[in-house]
Amino acid sequence: MNNLLKRTTESITSLPGIGHKSAVRIAYHLLKRRGDEFQSFIQSLIDFRENTEFCPICGSLKDKGIPCEFCDNPARDKTRICVVEQPTDVYVIENTRDYHGLYHVLMGVLSPLEGVGPEDIRIRELMERVEKSDHLEEIIIATNPDIEGNATAHYLHEVFRDRATVTRIASGLGIGSQLDYADTGVVSQAFRSRISMG
Repeated sequence: MNNLLKRTTESITSLPGIGHKSAVRIAYHLLKRRGDEFQSFIQSLIDFRENTEFCPICGSLKDKGIPCEFCDNPARDKTRICVVEQPTDVYVIENTRDYHGLYHVLMGVLSPLEGVGPEDIRIRELMERVEKSDHLEEIIIATNPDIEGNATAHYLHEVFRDRATVTRIASGLGIGSQLDYADTGVVSQAFRSRISMG
């Protein structure tokens, strides 16, 4: 393998979910693209990197200088906040068209074995939002149904159960599955079947 191909495939495999074979295929595909198509592809990545930011309120992705499509939308249901692990999870849930409330992205989950505690993810920001809200009725926890996601859900339930109804999306999602890889129908069913945490 020539050095440039090796370097390129190493860069591509640094992306989540892409192994060596897929990286080689992607590298060859990029090499075969016409010059203008390749430049357009590269420019779209640069534009995305330079003109996208995280909403300081909910943590979802938004265009720089543009109000958040969730936080600043008067049509959204302000009585509900759905708590997710990553910004990609927001768009999985949006694609179901079953939820119309607000979001809060934690940017991770509690993981004591990896040294990730409540202060390392966006729990304090969620607490501030909940304290400031006069009309919050429900906090929907939509963390992944794995060990860390469940531990985070139970922690959030303990913190917020006296402030609002705390629900958890039902396990239409299999144990150990990830929201951003799940079928939209499965996520939709799990969302509609959420249950009270106590």
